[in-house]
Amino acid sequence: RWQKIFMFPLWSKVAVFWNKMFLTTIVLLIVLFLDAVREVRKYSSVHVNEKAANVNSSAFDHIQMKLFRSQRNLYLSGFSLFLWLVLRRTVTLLTQLAKEMTSHAALETQVNDATEAAKKYMAENERLQEALSGKGNAKKKESTHATEEKLKEEVEHLKAELQKTSNAFHKAKTEVAAVKKQSEGLRREYDHLMKEFEQLQVGGSGLPYKHCV
Repeated sequence: RWQKIFMFPLWSKVAVFWNKMFLTTIVLLIVLFLDAVREVRKYSSVHVNEKAANVNSSAFDHIQMKLFRSQRNLYLSGFSLFLWLVLRRTVTLLTQLAKEMTSHAALETQVNDATEAAKKYMAENERLQEALSGKGNAKKKESTHATEEKLKEEVEHLKAELQKTSNAFHKAKTEVAAVKKQSEGLRREYDHLMKEFEQLQVGGSGLPYKHCV
């Protein structure tokens, strides 16, 4: 299914700019995250100082609103940055999985062809052994035996490559499942935080600084 999706011509055009787009988005999210951290530290210190100074309630509420906004931006930018990295890792694993599946199918075809060729040569060798005799037969027998051993070695080598590719395929499939499960957990946590954020907005709608929002 993923192979059919990624076979669309649109992806081949987007893939050229994928790395640039990824790096640009990462830099933007990092800048937003650092700015949110700075805002949180700034308004946290001001919040403590204003609370200790016992200033009027409107100024204190305004500072509290700014602190709440900066904390909200910190959570949103942090989760967006993390989810973007998870998305990049997921796409990379899907690409590796598609390549391993293609390589796995090609190696299976090679192993089947080599096995059929080995059976054919072994049948011809048996016919030659029955038809020939004497010294000339002995020399040809050694030649056919060497050919048979060479074919056996090639078949064993292809089987080893197939097993290696199969192990890599299962490993990539396991990683994709783990990343998918982690992404689901992050999505649920993100939805939970957004619900809390909406509840905080509803609960804070009666504050004196409502006109500032």
